[in-house]
Amino acid sequence: MLVLSRKVGQRIQIGRNVTLTVVSLRGGRVRVGIDAPDEVRVLRGELGTEWLEEASDALPEPALVE
Repeated sequence: MLVLSRKVGQRIQIGRNVTLTVVSLRGGRVRVGIDAPDEVRVLRGELGTEWLEEASDALPEPALVE
């Protein structure tokens, strides 16, 4: 796990299309803004990973490259 320290207004870039921005810090809570394309599903961790299994079932098997 990568752990970073950020100040309000600072960003973290994930890949080319996802940006996290620290929006505010208040009473031990961090508000984070997430800018991602519509096809990127963003969920809170407590919602579980059932959706991930469903999404992976819908994807075609990757082709083997030799």
